[in-house]
Amino acid sequence: MTDWKDSLPEAARAYLEGRHLDEVECIISDLPGIARGKAVPASKFAKQKRFHLPDSIFYQTITGGWGEAAGEEGFIEQDMILTPDMSTTTAAPWTGDWTLQVIHDANDGDGKPTPFSPRNVLRRVVDLYHERGLAPVIAPEMEFFLVARNTDPAQEIAPMMGRSGRPAAARQAYSMTAVDEFGPVIDDIYDFAEAQGFEIDGITQEGGAGQLEINLRHGDPIKLADEVFYFKRLIREAALRHDCFATFMAKPIEDEPGSSMHIHHSLLDTGSGKNVFVGPQGGETEAFFHFIGGLQQHLPSAIAVLAPYVNSYRRYVKDHAAPINLAWARDNRTTGIRIPISSPEARRVENRLAGMDCNPYLGIAASLACGLLGLRGGIRPEPQFKGDAYAGEGDIPRVLGSALDMFDAAEDLHEILGPEFARVYSIVKRAEYEEFLQVISPWEREHLLLNV
Repeated sequence: MTDWKDSLPEAARAYLEGRHLDEVECIISDLPGIARGKAVPASKFAKQKRFHLPDSIFYQTITGGWGEAAGEEGFIEQDMILTPDMSTTTAAPWTGDWTLQVIHDANDGDGKPTPFSPRNVLRRVVDLYHERGLAPVIAPEMEFFLVARNTDPAQEIAPMMGRSGRPAAARQAYSMTAVDEFGPVIDDIYDFAEAQGFEIDGITQEGGAGQLEINLRHGDPIKLADEVFYFKRLIREAALRHDCFATFMAKPIEDEPGSSMHIHHSLLDTGSGKNVFVGPQGGETEAFFHFIGGLQQHLPSAIAVLAPYVNSYRRYVKDHAAPINLAWARDNRTTGIRIPISSPEARRVENRLAGMDCNPYLGIAASLACGLLGLRGGIRPEPQFKGDAYAGEGDIPRVLGSALDMFDAAEDLHEILGPEFARVYSIVKRAEYEEFLQVISPWEREHLLLNV
């Protein structure tokens, strides 16, 4: 009799070699990107072909509250049917026993994809590209901070203590000495990634105190979103082993740069396998310009997905390594849309607007959706920007409320992401925003208490 573990991905089989598998974590991403699911004994997982969770996990806010997003039948918490995608099976190497994780796909009782499951949203967008004979390729860059343990929300977040016994210093971008300060944490990140079968393209020190960036190899959007989903948990677990926190907040520390998830895009012709951004003589094609035009025209409506929390908008600060505009340029990091230096075959478009706090499935889906709208509409971009784009005014929403208003009005974007997803997403995010507006901040107490 064939053992189900014999058909697992190579890294998972290598992890289990000579060991007894104890447990399988059956997981799915909710709207914020938190892993939800069940842990089951390996013997039980071997016998089950599916399991159930209520669809209400997608109505839950980041604080644990609920958005009033149930459909016409009301808040009855219908069960979804969750089936494992065994190609996503990977180790959970930080656990005390031998454990695997498996990402599941969500369908309703009729077998239709649950429309507000983030992985389904991304698959919907990718399928629309496939219908046009195109295969999108993406490469994400993940920025995050390693910070001191923070168990009191009233206390400001501080950089972690490095191996030198001093707090991590800021403005040390690309410093190898700064990277060495976090050596033990980075070693565990590498070890965990290797056990999970993930290929890291590089780790660098960014400009913030304790801020690092991990680049992943380019590939299929769903596979890469799965990896970012896994990586966020992996990095958090590595940090906890060394008495610090890893945070993916867009702006965790005042006066420091924020953390982004830059997304590089290219498109392959599914027949020839060639990059459609490249012409016969290596030049830039109409598809290349239309993709950029789509980003410029539609990204403002997608910002609520790329920057999903009130904190997200603190990252968009002029001259603080985050874009405030929708200009495009070649090899210019002050623009929101950048064309990196590359060979013609590797030509790609980099969206620098997404924050690291976004759900990777939804952030990638929204960015690809904007590009697809550009291809469909033959949208021409504005002329390439020359100079420092921070010198101009910003042209993206600056607060979540405004971003949600633009998202709600973007019916063409809803058609690509899914109208039911757009409805639920907006309700949940507005519930979070309304809750935030009830909180009185230290700034208000300091400056308004006795002065107004």
